[in-house]
Amino acid sequence: MKNNNPIVPADQVVPIKIPIITLEQSPMFPGIFTSVVITKEYDIAAVQYAGKFSNQHIGFLLLRRPELPTQEETDFYKIGTVAKIVRKINLPDGSINIFITSLKRFLLRKLIAPTENHTCFLAIIETREEKKEENDEIRALTRALIGEMKSISENNPLFSEEVRLNMANLDDPGRVADFIASILNIGKEEQQRILEIQNLRKRMEQVLLLVKKEQELLKIQKKIQKQITEKIEKSQREYFLKEQLKSIKNELGIAEDGKSSDYKKFKEKISTLELNEEAREHIEEELEKFSILEQNNPEFGVIRNYLELVVTLPWNEEKAPTIDLQHAAKVLNKDHYGLDDVKERIIEFLAVQILKRDAKGSLLCLAGPPGVGKTSIGKSIARALNRKFFRFSVGGIRDEAEIKGHRRTYIGAMPGKILQGLKISHSRNPVFMIDEVDKLVSGIQGDPASALLEVLDSEQNAHFRDHYLNLPFDISGVFFITTANTVENILPPLLDRMEVIRLSGYIEQEKIQIAKKYLIPKSLKAHGLTKKQVSYSTKALSSIASQYAREAGLRAYEKSLNRIHRKVARKVIEDPQGNLIQITENTIQNYLGSPVFQWEPVKRITRPGICLGLAWTSFGGEVLVIEALLRNAIDNQIMQLTGHMGDVMKESASIAFSYVLSLVDALSIPTSRFKGQKLHLHIPAGATPKDGPSAGITMAVAILSLFLQKTVKKSTAMTGELSLVGDVLPIGGLREKIIAAKRNRIKQILFPSRNKYHLDEIPDEIKKGITFTPVSSMYDVIRTMFMIDL
Repeated sequence: MKNNNPIVPADQVVPIKIPIITLEQSPMFPGIFTSVVITKEYDIAAVQYAGKFSNQHIGFLLLRRPELPTQEETDFYKIGTVAKIVRKINLPDGSINIFITSLKRFLLRKLIAPTENHTCFLAIIETREEKKEENDEIRALTRALIGEMKSISENNPLFSEEVRLNMANLDDPGRVADFIASILNIGKEEQQRILEIQNLRKRMEQVLLLVKKEQELLKIQKKIQKQITEKIEKSQREYFLKEQLKSIKNELGIAEDGKSSDYKKFKEKISTLELNEEAREHIEEELEKFSILEQNNPEFGVIRNYLELVVTLPWNEEKAPTIDLQHAAKVLNKDHYGLDDVKERIIEFLAVQILKRDAKGSLLCLAGPPGVGKTSIGKSIARALNRKFFRFSVGGIRDEAEIKGHRRTYIGAMPGKILQGLKISHSRNPVFMIDEVDKLVSGIQGDPASALLEVLDSEQNAHFRDHYLNLPFDISGVFFITTANTVENILPPLLDRMEVIRLSGYIEQEKIQIAKKYLIPKSLKAHGLTKKQVSYSTKALSSIASQYAREAGLRAYEKSLNRIHRKVARKVIEDPQGNLIQITENTIQNYLGSPVFQWEPVKRITRPGICLGLAWTSFGGEVLVIEALLRNAIDNQIMQLTGHMGDVMKESASIAFSYVLSLVDALSIPTSRFKGQKLHLHIPAGATPKDGPSAGITMAVAILSLFLQKTVKKSTAMTGELSLVGDVLPIGGLREKIIAAKRNRIKQILFPSRNKYHLDEIPDEIKKGITFTPVSSMYDVIRTMFMIDL
């Protein structure tokens, strides 16, 4: 019989079961001779299996998701390519390099996963024979494909000569389409789609469409390359022309451009600076970059700003101004009334600087309530030292870059306040005032309080590094003055570096004198008035202090004067020929309205259970009125506390109540007065938080007054912490409390005897008119307040 099937040699027969090599990047096409490096264990096992069982035939299948640690049949595409291994080379690293010739497409019928018997993927396949088609349409498509690819290869240097030769030697239409699809820069899904098209004409049409897209991309790429080349050529041409223009201008003596002028300016200034080796090397590198960069380069402006900072900083040593103690004392007395102890401390501090002959380690902290003159004292110190003055506030700062600057990698980077101050003052040893150091806040941007440690530490600031400058700069000659309302909120390591000088506030007499000498002339000038147009009586000034501005500082007092002068200015405009306007005690309300402080604490003592205490806050001293009341107990509580008390004050109230109960028998207090009763202890001004232990004896006296049914002295106030056994413990802020008592017309103060050395340090003019009674135990307090001996 005649057999229509051609005879095929046995070694070319493709088995129905072949090992599989997994592909991740792109599929394998038939009709290609190439080499493949095998690295995966199961792929190496597949090569070994092919040599033993499948007559060197092996299949290539593309994975859908190569990132999965294990693959199943659904993870493979169904159409792959069978190939024959021509040669195998074992590589030193354990991998295998195989040379294969790809034969034909196959359809995956079943995938057998690796087992103990075989450690590779095996596939049951059905080969797909290429149907030969010879017609004009196929020949035309073949010529079109070859022609288009020749055009692409001529314009694309990425196509090698070997690719061009292979393409020229292909004569089978199917092989032409497959080869072109394998070398096109398209996605693996698109290539797999071409591999799966069995119809030759449709496959060739699809490949031709992809070739056309590649041509369009090449046109766009060529256009972009041309534009870039033109820009580069233009930039180079401009550079050479600019260099030629510079030479021509030099020959003709014409002025240079801005960049050259800046370069020369920077270079001249840098040559005069006293720089160490590290600083000079770094700055010269930046200057060299500046000379190379074009002005349209974004880095150009960054380097220019950096060099501007460098040449304006005071690098060179300068002679420290001579300190004259007499001149300093004169300046302080002229600028400030009173504060004799503060002035004395400052003069002593300056005397030490004269003996040391430098200001290294100079760090003062002026602590006191708002409005007492901390900032103005700093200015006076700068005047007394003949130094430049620079002030900045750190209150509420959360970013340490405000202190130490930003790194230049950030857009809008700038140096910190320290270098900014040195740049503005043009001095290496100015007076720096850092306000509100007790209000520094740690945030996600850093801890500014810790950043200040390096700035204010005399052992470190000789080599201070700002993040923006990134070079060591000596700031040890700066005289640092910090201000705070209270030192309790300052970071302990920071407080340890400071010499604290407390400003406690002003009594009424001091406010009157300050108003006459400083505040009234200043306010008159600010409102366009003169001394000939308005006058004040002493009683009017006293009324302002007692009824409208009773705080420790002078800001409220100054605001009251400004308010008066605004009304006076209106009267002057309305009646230019009017007489001198006199501000008296009787007319003060016409200008300021009803008094802000219409009652005095001493007038609150009207019944048993009311007592006056002294408190100390960040705003100065205060007089507290403590009220006690007994009422029928309708619940299980025996004591109720109100008035926004803190935890420490609540504990003090409990101690005071317990101690008074322990004295019931000794004082012969009838139990009927408090049995079945509830004690209510209250401190007025409930919206204001109150805390601290110093009201302990005051609360005990208020409770005892209620139990004894005796009214305490109206003009007596007290302060002291009470222990559970009746000892009176020392307190803080005695000076501030005395000033508050004097403002509120207190005549007698009971205070802990352990604070007597603090009392001796307070000026006599502040203590004048007040009787001070030291107490060491509650027995002393009871003896003084109730005339009872225990």
